[in-house]
Amino acid sequence: MDSDRFTIRSMILAGVAAVVSVIAFAPAPCRAQGKLDASYTASLAGVPVGSGGLNVDVGSQEYAASGNGQVEGLIRMFSGGGRGSVAAQGRLNREHPAPASYRATVSTGQLDYNVHMVLQGGNVKELTAEPPLVPAPDRVPVTDAHRRGIMDPVTAVIMPVDGSGDVLSAAACNRVLPIFDGHQRFNIALKFKRMDHVKAEAGYEGPVVVCNAAYQPVAGHRPGRFAVKYLQQQTDIEVWLAPIAGTHLVAPFRVSVPTLFGTAVVEARRFLTSAAPAHVRTGAARQTQAGRPDVGQLDAQGPPLAAASDADGDVAGAATNATATR
Repeated sequence: MDSDRFTIRSMILAGVAAVVSVIAFAPAPCRAQGKLDASYTASLAGVPVGSGGLNVDVGSQEYAASGNGQVEGLIRMFSGGGRGSVAAQGRLNREHPAPASYRATVSTGQLDYNVHMVLQGGNVKELTAEPPLVPAPDRVPVTDAHRRGIMDPVTAVIMPVDGSGDVLSAAACNRVLPIFDGHQRFNIALKFKRMDHVKAEAGYEGPVVVCNAAYQPVAGHRPGRFAVKYLQQQTDIEVWLAPIAGTHLVAPFRVSVPTLFGTAVVEARRFLTSAAPAHVRTGAARQTQAGRPDVGQLDAQGPPLAAASDADGDVAGAATNATATR
């Protein structure tokens, strides 16, 4: 497919994927043990397009998280439908996460893909990402250096807030998240914007910290792609963070991303948090190894969770990024 070709389907997927991927982001460190059980709905210009869930268990020395999402409603006509799941687990090192494993799978009506990483000390030790990205002369190459000092997408977004003061402060936002998803290396730079108030249908009601989010591609992307340039130029991406009870952690309650078809929004419908038992329950976050998909040339836009960066087809088969904002 012509890399300059722009379609309605690619832009819808790019916008929705950039938001729905946040549902799948998950854990980080804590001073006390806590648990989060959340469900989310996704909409585009006010029209429902998807749903997902997030479960996080944090212990004194370990964390585990799992997330899932699916495309629903009329958006299935353009995207072909799709379901995705992610999971990560690791240890806590001085209140900061040290991821040990990350897995992402996506299945659509046309293809499947799988990413699996083993990490140690913030460095990727083992990587399976099938199929590989389509070779292209304009793609920024991923080197070994890009696989060091990183977070997986699941460990990246539920964040610790240092200090003994209020967890809902500017400190919850002011950070840069160095993310590697198995194919691409990018930063999400957060900056404090304002305070707000939310009320879930079930669970949390109270203040939230609203962060401005900026997408900063580093490697693995194609700088000339429309979706990449579009996301880089956005200044109104917002992430609303709410506290997890019994911890110094915050987690996404709402995410909004401007698109050419209206604002894409993911918002919590249920946001239940509580103090957890002494030992983190990792069973919910563990997944069995998915069967490897056939590797072939991806036609059209690629999996829903990869559409934001490679909106016109950049993956040689069925596996690419577990996150959309790249």
